[in-house]
Amino acid sequence: MVKKFRSKVSYGLLIVVFGAFFGPLIPQVMEEGLQEKTLWGILILVVLFGFVLHLFFTTEYTIDGSVLKIKSGFFSYKPIEIATIKKVRASNSILSSPAASLDRIAVSYGQFDQVLLSPIDKIEFVAHLQKINPNIENELYGKESAHISTSNGVFFSSIFACTSCVVRINFTTFAF
Repeated sequence: MVKKFRSKVSYGLLIVVFGAFFGPLIPQVMEEGLQEKTLWGILILVVLFGFVLHLFFTTEYTIDGSVLKIKSGFFSYKPIEIATIKKVRASNSILSSPAASLDRIAVSYGQFDQVLLSPIDKIEFVAHLQKINPNIENELYGKESAHISTSNGVFFSSIFACTSCVVRINFTTFAF
């Protein structure tokens, strides 16, 4: 069974990225006006910002059988075996990640690996992970969180976490 979860998009974060891209041009345009070299710079920034928009709006997490696949734009991360996932918790990390929102969760897997994600519906996302691997420790509320079990064995919990973000691309985690 394949289940796709889209990343939540933070429009506030997009505004910050937009300001970081185009803010430095304002003093130059006000001082020198629109010259040919400025227009070329704006064109390059528009293309780069379009790439960032593409990453933001095409980030998705796919649960395909027993594997979690992460895709952001045309970048695909190394697939994660759900059986190796140990813990899911709220995160306020500022590390780069395939998360287009400031409302993130940290997924710990393997021996020391971790990825930050921001599915729109974190409750359903974690529930699907726990269907496949019921040993996943759910710390969305914190260490003392209580899990509410339903008759089909799905665990539900919710959290609203706001984090700071630094936008950068970390190519070392991509699978080519």
